[in-house]
Amino acid sequence: MILGRGGQGAQTAGNQLARAFFAQGLFVQSFSTYGGARRGTPVTSSLRVDGSPIRLRCNISKATGLLCFDESLLDDSFLSLAGEDTLVVVNSARSIEALNTHAGPQTIPIDGRAIARRNDMGKVVNSALLGGFVAALGQPGIDTMCNIIKATAPAKKAENIAACREAFDIVAGLAENL
Repeated sequence: MILGRGGQGAQTAGNQLARAFFAQGLFVQSFSTYGGARRGTPVTSSLRVDGSPIRLRCNISKATGLLCFDESLLDDSFLSLAGEDTLVVVNSARSIEALNTHAGPQTIPIDGRAIARRNDMGKVVNSALLGGFVAALGQPGIDTMCNIIKATAPAKKAENIAACREAFDIVAGLAENL
């Protein structure tokens, strides 16, 4: 499940992640919800992924992974979707200790904005956050994710891929310690 604010790219990231899982031969169900029809309101992109057809048609009550585009959205309501083993990746320059959350020991902060700036992406963080998220989840593969980004990014394809790979490398190192 991906949570962001309207205009941050959370829905685009959810669609790209769904395409990457599908490209690896998995069945995917993807849907989004919007807080309001304006920029800056909360947007949730939800995905179900399985090796067999998905027949369930309801909201997700417990998630395997949570990706939060904006640490100000990391509240009890969002974290209630986390189970004991849920990985939570948060776009934040702060350490997990400084985040002051109840997310637990499997929370990984990644500074998507700094990675985006280093890769000439300005404030566009979705490719960086996707790279970090797939590293934390261990799937889909980084090459598959980058191929999907290359196929779907409207501009700066090389920069998007570089940001995705940089975040993947950072989080892969952190995830080993969880």
